[in-house]
Amino acid sequence: MPTAGPTGPASNDEAGEAFVVFTPSGRRGTFPIGTPVLQAARALGVDIDSVCGGRGICGRCQVTLSEGSFTKFQVDSRAANLSEPARNELRYRDKRGLAPGRRLSCSTQLLGNAVIDVPETSQVHRQIVRKRAEVRAIEINPIHKLHYVEVRQPDMHEPSGDFRRLCESLREQWPDWGIADDVSCDLPVLGYLQKALREGDWKVTVCLREGRRVTGVWPGFKGKIYGLAVDIGSTTMSAHLCDLATGEVAASSGVMNPQIRFGEDLMSRVSYVMMNPGGEVELTKVVREAVNHLSSQVAQEAGIDVEDIVDLVFVGNPIMHHLMLGIDPTELGGAPFALAIDTAVNVHAGELGITLHPDARAYGLPCIAGHVGADTAAVILSEGPHQQDEMTLIVDVGTNAEIVLGNRQRLLAASSPTGPAFEGAQITCGQRAAPGAIERVRIDPETLEPRFKVIGVDVWSDEDGFQSEAWRTGVTGICGSGIIEVLAEMVLTGLLKTDGTIDGAMAARTPRIESDGRTFSYRLSPEVVITQTDVRAIQLAKAALYAGAALLMDKLGVETVDRIILAGAFGSHIDTKYAMILGMIPDCRLDKVWSVGNAAGTGARMALLNAEARREIERVVRRVEKVETAVEPKFQEHFIDAMALPHRTAPFPNLSAAVTLPERSDPAEAGSEGDGRRRRRRRGG
Repeated sequence: MPTAGPTGPASNDEAGEAFVVFTPSGRRGTFPIGTPVLQAARALGVDIDSVCGGRGICGRCQVTLSEGSFTKFQVDSRAANLSEPARNELRYRDKRGLAPGRRLSCSTQLLGNAVIDVPETSQVHRQIVRKRAEVRAIEINPIHKLHYVEVRQPDMHEPSGDFRRLCESLREQWPDWGIADDVSCDLPVLGYLQKALREGDWKVTVCLREGRRVTGVWPGFKGKIYGLAVDIGSTTMSAHLCDLATGEVAASSGVMNPQIRFGEDLMSRVSYVMMNPGGEVELTKVVREAVNHLSSQVAQEAGIDVEDIVDLVFVGNPIMHHLMLGIDPTELGGAPFALAIDTAVNVHAGELGITLHPDARAYGLPCIAGHVGADTAAVILSEGPHQQDEMTLIVDVGTNAEIVLGNRQRLLAASSPTGPAFEGAQITCGQRAAPGAIERVRIDPETLEPRFKVIGVDVWSDEDGFQSEAWRTGVTGICGSGIIEVLAEMVLTGLLKTDGTIDGAMAARTPRIESDGRTFSYRLSPEVVITQTDVRAIQLAKAALYAGAALLMDKLGVETVDRIILAGAFGSHIDTKYAMILGMIPDCRLDKVWSVGNAAGTGARMALLNAEARREIERVVRRVEKVETAVEPKFQEHFIDAMALPHRTAPFPNLSAAVTLPERSDPAEAGSEGDGRRRRRRRGG
C-alpha cells in the first residue's frame, strides 16, 4: 500500500521508495521502487483507462513524464526515474505509434521520484470543460470584412501591377465603405494574389482589415470568414468559432490547460520556470499547441478549413497572457509584479505559432496589472460595470479569483489567491467536473440523510432509477459545486459549526458523522467522505475571496453592493444562495445575485466581432484602479473574520431573510480544529 504525503515525498529512492504525483488530479503517494505506474495510479484512485490487463495491447493507459524540479511537490522529476521501454511497449510503439514523450503506464516502472501527467485521452471519466458560448446580443462590426470585386485585366498599353488594379476596383465598386486611398497588404497575400485573380477569371473576394489592409484574397465569391475567441484559463481553455459577418457561434470546444502538469496554480508554474532554465519555452509550447488543437477541433465541427479563420482574440490572466506571447513570466512571480506589457497586443497569428489563415491576426486584450489580466478586462467589457449607476461586484471564481467593484464613476480591481480547492483539488474525494462526480447535495434537517445528483445521471440519488443509471458512471468523487453545496447544507443542518468544525456531537443523531481521531468527518455516500481538512481548504479559499471583495468595498467607502455577478465557468454552476451561506461573497439581495457563465469568453467574442469594443476596453482599463491584496494590512483582518461561516461579524440581513442561519460559534473557537463535541445552538427550526 502507498503512503501519501500532502506536500512532498514521504521518502526517496535512496530508501528503496519513489514518491509520485499524478496531474491533473494532484493525487500522490510513495511506492516501492519497481512499482508499475498504472499500479500506483490505481492504488491512489487516479483515473487511467486500461482494458487489456496491463499487457501493452490497448494503448489506453498512456501517460507523460513531466521533467524538471517541482518545488511545490518537492520533486525532482527526471527521465531516469522511469524504467526504459519494455518489450511490449516497444512493440506497441512500432505497430501503432506513440506520441513523443508518451509512455504506457502498465509497462513503465517507477525508479525514482516522478511527476506523471495523465492526458485527457487516457482518462475514463474525462472532465467536462464547461465553457460554452453565452447567449449575448453583440453589435457586429468586425475588424475583417469581405468584399467581392471584379478586377480590370492587365493591359500592355497601360502597365500597372495586379495589386494596384485590385485596390482601384475596391474603391470604385465599394465607394461607401470607407476604403482607404493607401490600401496595403502583407507579403503572404502577394504570394498568392496573381494565382487567385487568374483562377477566379479576375473576379475575387477580398478580406480587408479596417478598410485599409488586404489580409486575404480568394478566387470567385466567398461568403464567409471566421474568427476565433480563446479564453486561456489556468485550469481550462475554451474556444468559440464565430462567423465574422453574423456573429453566429459556429462551434465551441474546451480542453484542460496542458500546463497543469507543471503546476496546479499559477505560482507553481512560475516556480517551475525559475527552477528549470528554459521552462518558459516549454510552457509556451504546450499552451500554443492547445490553441492549435482547439482551432482544429472547432473547424472540423463547423465543417470548414482552419485557413478560413482570419482573426484570433485571446484573453487570460497575466501569466497565461505572457506565456501565450512567449514572454518569461518570472517578473510576475514576485513584487512589484511587473508586466512586460499592459497595452493591447496585435500581431500575426503565425508569430505565435498558431496555424490559421496565412495572414491571420492575433489580438490580445490589455492586462490591468500584475495579477489582474486580460481575462478581467474581457469580463469588464462583457458586463459593463463602467456603464452602470449601480454598485456592482463582479467575482470571476477560479484558481486565482479576480474581483471588480464599482460603477460608472469609479472601478477597482483585485486578485485573490483562492487556490484550486473550489475545483476539487486538495479535497479528499474531490475531482474535476466529470461523469460520476457529485454536483448537487441536499441534507434533510431532521434525519440528516443526504441526497445528491451526479454528473451524467438525470435523477437524484433517492429517486427511482438512480442505481440503474448510475452504474454506467459510478459515484467517483465530488466536484466544486457539490463541495460548496454539501458544506452549506451542513451549516444549515447543524452538522458544521460556524467556526468550521464538524460537530462530533451530531454522531448521536446520525451514523454519517465518523470519528477521525481528533476530528470528525461526514459520510456523504459509501464512496465520498467530507473531512475536517476538506472544510479547512474551502474555508481558506472562500475567506480569500470574501476578503478581497471586502477590501475593495473599504477602498470605495461602501458597506453594501447593489448587485453581485459570478463569472467564470465554475461560477455558472454555483448556486448563489449556497455561495452566500458559506460566505464566499458579501450579503446582497438574492435576486440581485446571478451567474453569467464564461464572461471572459463573452468579452473575447465582443472584441472579435466589434472593432469599437477593442477601443472601448483599451480606454476603460487605463482608469481601473488596481488594489494589491498582498501589501494591504486590512486584507489579513478581513481574511481572519471571513474564516467563519458565513462570517464572524457581518450580519447578512438579506441572506437571513431567505434562510435560517445558525447562531455563531464562540469567536475564540474560530479557526481551531476543536474536538467537535460542543453542540451547536440553533435559531428557530
